[in-house]
Amino acid sequence: MNPTEHVNPTEHTSPTDRLTTATIEADPEVPLIRIVRDFRTTPAQLLRAHTDPELYARWVGPEALSTRIDLWDARTGGAWAFTDIDRGSGEEYAFHGSFHEVAEDRIVQTFTYDGWPEGVSLETMRLKDLGDGWTRMHSTSLFDSFEGRGQMLDSGMDVGIHEGYAALDELLAADATAGGAR
Repeated sequence: MNPTEHVNPTEHTSPTDRLTTATIEADPEVPLIRIVRDFRTTPAQLLRAHTDPELYARWVGPEALSTRIDLWDARTGGAWAFTDIDRGSGEEYAFHGSFHEVAEDRIVQTFTYDGWPEGVSLETMRLKDLGDGWTRMHSTSLFDSFEGRGQMLDSGMDVGIHEGYAALDELLAADATAGGAR
């Protein structure tokens, strides 16, 4: 991954091209990370995968970790907390934040790794219906410093993003096979 490479996915895709691998971009002027990815699902189903704690725990993060939801109140003004557990060593990594807005096509939340509590990021996820059963997710994470953003990029977040979204693809495909959103 080259996080400083500037890619505008909307300029490089036609309606038939799909971004089935996430683009991850570090803004050169602002401590911001942009992620764009397409999913074969509706915006409502993708939103549910991000707000239903049972579903979220099934796909988020790298394959080497399992996720335990400790608190989940996915509504405007709500809060969340989860712990990732390394399947091999049992080591735990805790995270928490607040849901500032949960809407049909957008989630705004804070994100904090408990091991580095001064590094709070503000995350905004927007969903766009592309038609033909596809949804594009635009996500930004704004950090308070370039150092904080650098730590996130160096943490292996790209592995978690790619493996997590692959698991989400499988979950969404299984859900579609079962007749849509449960």
